[in-house]
Formats: sequence, structure tokens, C-alpha cells
Amino acid sequence: MKGIAYFILAIILFGAQAQMASAITLHAAGSTTVLPVVSTAANVYHRLHPNVTITVSGGGSGVGIASMIQHTADIGMASRDIDAGEAARLGGKVDVLTIAKDAVAVVVSKAVYVGGVHQLSLKQIADIYRGKIKNWRTLGGPDAQIFVIDKEASRGTRHVFAEAVLGDAHARAAGASVISGSNNEEQALVAHSDQAIGMLSNAWLNDAVRGLAVGEGDKAVLPDIEHVRDGSYPISRSLHVLLPKNASAEARDFADFLLSKQGQAIVRKSGYLSVR
Repeated sequence: MKGIAYFILAIILFGAQAQMASAITLHAAGSTTVLPVVSTAANVYHRLHPNVTITVSGGGSGVGIASMIQHTADIGMASRDIDAGEAARLGGKVDVLTIAKDAVAVVVSKAVYVGGVHQLSLKQIADIYRGKIKNWRTLGGPDAQIFVIDKEASRGTRHVFAEAVLGDAHARAAGASVISGSNNEEQALVAHSDQAIGMLSNAWLNDAVRGLAVGEGDKAVLPDIEHVRDGSYPISRSLHVLLPKNASAEARDFADFLLSKQGQAIVRKSGYLSVR
């Protein structure tokens, strides 16, 4: 009997060791705009494939692209396109997969919106960020100094915003009062102010953080999914995951999952436009 017990124990231990040996951990890093989609999808994927664990961290699109250049992550996340310098350093060794689209909303504090500012032209937004317009009263709003929130240079949202509004993805914002990092941080800054303007993905709008229509007069367009879909909103973008050409089968399968019917349902639930 003792011999049978040892035999059974050996089988159990062998099975556990085999399971541990087959366990795989992948790491995704980069854009905090893409992060909610990848994080939710990683949890669902793990339930379908218990041997695969995917850890997810932010830091911005620049971090996601750098992680591919420096080989520090299995999957990169970017909410902007790769620029020429980055493409040269990547040397064609990375696949860029578009998993969603969204709008970079020009956002203001609820008090500013209620105070009368519902839309701005690209020139007016540029003049605010360049420090030429400093009071909301100039724009039909409350008599309050404009609290201008910029983003860190590594952030994809900042890159897309600056290119569309200031004409250069790397342009300085001389009128900025503070520089924020993640979407969570900027959302909190706008929500806790009564005179702020900032830039956020449309999925991060709420009652305290209002998105403005952007454009001239009656041609101003709101930052919503329908205007991303029809191409009329002027600050739209694609959201990407990045995979090395030599990515593991598991990493590539997860990317395929993001583009599957189930993955794209997560994209829509996260507030972004599905690409399928």
C-alpha cells in the first residue's frame, strides 16, 4: 500500500512540476490609453489559458515603443504612430497592430463648461497652450485664469494633440501651468479644478471632466465615437499593440485575441471604436 501511495504522490508531483514548467508570463508596457483594454483582455485571456499570465504596466507610448527597441517587454502599447527615428531604431523588426481608434478630447473643468465654454477652434486652443489667451472670459466663459495642463513628452496623447493643435508633435506649450502623466492623473487634475483645460482620450470623460466641440462656428465637432468613425473630429488617432517579429506563440495569440470578436467587444466596452 505504501508503494502505491508513493507512486500516486510521484504522479501528482510530476504533474505539478510539468504545469509549472509550462507556465508563461508575458509583460505588456506603454500607453495608459491602451492599458485598460489590454489589462481587461489579459484577465479574460488568462481564464481561457490558465498557463499564460500577462502583466501590464503604463508609462506612456514612448515607454511602449522604447520597450520594443530595448527588448524589455513582450508587448508594447502605443496610442500614437511610430515616428521616423523610432522606426529606424526598430529596424523593421516589430509588427504594429491597430486594435482600436479614439478621439483626443480637449477637456475642461465642469465649472468652465457650465460657465459658457462649450467649443473652441484649433487656433483658440493653440493660443491657450502658447500662453496668448490666459483668461476664460476672453472665450465667453467665467472670469478666471486658465489652468493649462500639458502632458509629459513621452505620452501618445500629447504627441497627437500637439501635432494637430500646435502643428508639431514636439512643440513647447509655453502657457502650461502643470505637466501631467497618466490619464488618471490628468483626469483628477481637471476634475479637482474649476478653471482647467487639458487633453484626454474620449473614454475618460465624465460629469466633472467635459469634452469640448472643436472647430469653427457651427462646424465644431464633439469628441465622440461617431465623429471618430466618420473622420470629422480633427484630433483622432489609432491605438496599437506592438509585437516583435520573433514574438512567442503566446504573445502573438494574445494579439490575435485582441483583434477577435471577444477582444473587440472589450475595446467597445472600454469606450473606444472597434476596428472590426
